[in-house]
Amino acid sequence: MRSRALGPYCRIMGIRAFVLPICTAMVLLSACTTSSVESVPAPSVALARVDAVQGDLDALIRSGAVGAIATLTKNGTTTVATSGLADIATGTPISRDLAQHVRVGSITKAFTAAIVLQLVAEHRINLDQSIDTYLPGLLSGNGVDGHAITVGQILGHRSGLPELTVSPETNEYEAARRGRTYTPAQEIAAALRRPAQFAPGTQFKYTSTNYIVAGMLIEAVTGHRYTDELRGRILSPLALSDTYLPATGETGLRDPHPTGYATVDGTVTDETRVEPSLLWAAGALVSTGADLNRFFLALLAGQVVPPTQLQQMLDGTDMGHGDGMSYGLGITYTQLPCGPQYVGHLGDVHGFSAISGATASGLAVTFSYTGTPSTVDIRNLLTHALCG
Repeated sequence: MRSRALGPYCRIMGIRAFVLPICTAMVLLSACTTSSVESVPAPSVALARVDAVQGDLDALIRSGAVGAIATLTKNGTTTVATSGLADIATGTPISRDLAQHVRVGSITKAFTAAIVLQLVAEHRINLDQSIDTYLPGLLSGNGVDGHAITVGQILGHRSGLPELTVSPETNEYEAARRGRTYTPAQEIAAALRRPAQFAPGTQFKYTSTNYIVAGMLIEAVTGHRYTDELRGRILSPLALSDTYLPATGETGLRDPHPTGYATVDGTVTDETRVEPSLLWAAGALVSTGADLNRFFLALLAGQVVPPTQLQQMLDGTDMGHGDGMSYGLGITYTQLPCGPQYVGHLGDVHGFSAISGATASGLAVTFSYTGTPSTVDIRNLLTHALCG
């Protein structure tokens, strides 16, 4: 399973750092970059904030992104700003369509954690109980013992479980090219070929293996498929009609969508197609900016999990970068310079990157971009979008 980095969170967020040189195609991209803003239904989002966000999108394009979208929501009004291209070959500008499907990568984890916390509220899962209680015998290996790992440690990336090795075997883009699919049990078996990273509860390390286990936990406790619980508990109640978990083997994206690009060995490459079964409950979700904004606003409004469980999600650990960003149970959060707390998640998968979240004051933003920018200042993006 490949991972990349968004700015300063490369090692912690388990995402690859943007260090590859920008290819010669950027000469073309800089010549045909387009920018646009559209409000639906009325421009209640402050113009100064929109202008600042538009500037950030244009800067992403200049630094190597191919296409970028920002979706801002305030008091039920959504404003979309775009920059760059949806497709290099045709020169098509990226669309302002609110239903523009993009892969959101690890933002999936926020949805998965929310389902687990709903089950906690229903007294069907205990965060302090061992994973072995619910998935007996699943986690056993070199330094790995499911009896010693709690549900809370899984959701908070404090389990010490090994990460899947970055290799063709666990690379979702290569898996799609080769027609390979995976089961969660196969992924866990592959991860457990490596030793534990640390003793449970002693450290924080962002590890997607945790959320494959979380998906299996949901299925074991409910007796239903993860995708069915996702739909019944979150997508349908919140009317997130443009959000879906692709089925095994569904490597493409449903229309409309931009082409997903990444810079590989100095060349901008189309990596739109990936195998979703490898990402599953840890990162396979496809969504839109409008849907993600609605989800995080609903989460903070107590419409996804009860207040007690929301506080548990927000009881995390500093990620160690000196910028105040913390990781709770399936969500990241930080205090913004203007005062409010940002609550959300970052996501990254072949071809696509995303940053999404909201504040309790009713502001939400989702950034999504394709390509490989040389720099991404996450805190700056969030400040401009949520502090205007």
